[in-house]
Amino acid sequence: MLQTVFIRENREKVIQALAKRNFDAASLVDEVIALDEKRRHTQVELDTVLSESNKLSKDIGELMKAGEKAKAALIKEKTVQYKEKSKELGETLATVSDELLHALYKLPNTPADIVPEGKTPEENVEVFREGDIPTLFEGALPHWELAKKYDIIDFELGVKITGAGFPVYKGKGARLQRALISYFLDKNTDAGYKEYQVPHLVNEASGFGTGQLPDKEGQMYHVGVDDLYLIPTAEVPVTNLFRDVIIEEKDLPVLCTGYTPCFRREAGSYGAHVRGLNRLHQFDKVEIVRIEKPENSYAALDGMVDHVKELLNELGLPYRVLRLCGGDMGFTSALTYDFEVFSTAQGRWLEISSVSNFETFQANRLKLRFRDKEGKNQLAHTLNGSSLALPRVLAGILENYQTPEGIVVPEVLRPYTGFDIIN
Repeated sequence: MLQTVFIRENREKVIQALAKRNFDAASLVDEVIALDEKRRHTQVELDTVLSESNKLSKDIGELMKAGEKAKAALIKEKTVQYKEKSKELGETLATVSDELLHALYKLPNTPADIVPEGKTPEENVEVFREGDIPTLFEGALPHWELAKKYDIIDFELGVKITGAGFPVYKGKGARLQRALISYFLDKNTDAGYKEYQVPHLVNEASGFGTGQLPDKEGQMYHVGVDDLYLIPTAEVPVTNLFRDVIIEEKDLPVLCTGYTPCFRREAGSYGAHVRGLNRLHQFDKVEIVRIEKPENSYAALDGMVDHVKELLNELGLPYRVLRLCGGDMGFTSALTYDFEVFSTAQGRWLEISSVSNFETFQANRLKLRFRDKEGKNQLAHTLNGSSLALPRVLAGILENYQTPEGIVVPEVLRPYTGFDIIN
């Protein structure tokens, strides 16, 4: 979340920045400022009462030692009044602090200066493109037809077991899926990212820490009995490894990677554009997360973008990189680059990665800090990226690598699959 002191000292700047997201923040910003003023005033008043109460307690002790019990008794009556007042102020402070926190939770992150204006995905800005779009042979099929033809993914069986959006991978399809996961993890660890295996369910504090709650509550699967949430991305548990942690400056940057299944309700997603692997309720993804000093975070973001480019170059898939406009960015992001693979059989671009810098937005919620050389604690910057999300990468491979004889496996994956064609 945004820092209260920053909002208080930069009211107009915050309102104008959030307008780039098409978010009218004026009334909410004023509510935050008013609640913060009340909180600070109440804190000062409480501190004064507690100080006076402590002073009187010392005076009572000295009077008792001097044998002046009558004077001590009179002062005790005042201490009772102070205790009642401090209790009242403490309750007010807790209520106002809670109201302030919930108001702050409603404010999205302020976009970086280079984020383009815009309201819809059509206004995102293409900043890079690589690879030639192949010309497919007559009779080429979309990936859901290829999956059925070669018996490698069974969507109907997933419906039987669970419901729509939960496919079953079979035979060479399952091995290709596993190969992609291993390849992505190996590339990430070779680049210096430390691998983690993390829980696939998180508590409410973790969801709030990375900003999925309350913003994406309706998109997360909730286990009501235990009050736990199925993760929508490995970003949540991996970043929360460092919640309430102070990192020494010499130990920065921190680089993490992890593979997890991801679970998203995807409410309201219907139509031909969500067929097959295009949009799922459960899917596999390999994630990279970085914790950086603020002055290094944007160079780190560029490095993460280059890393994802390398993966796609080695896979030989045509792709483009978009800088998201203000209206299409996620709630927590200050700057996001989306990667899209071209699906030749479908004739359209499919998003396969988002790489984002959150600046201090998540760290402020997480209380994730680093201790600088002077011994002062500062909020770190957090970043994350898909490296990569598997369903649409797999869809791109199946469609773009299909031949009349079968689906050719990208050369970089063959040491992992043990075969070079699906036929």
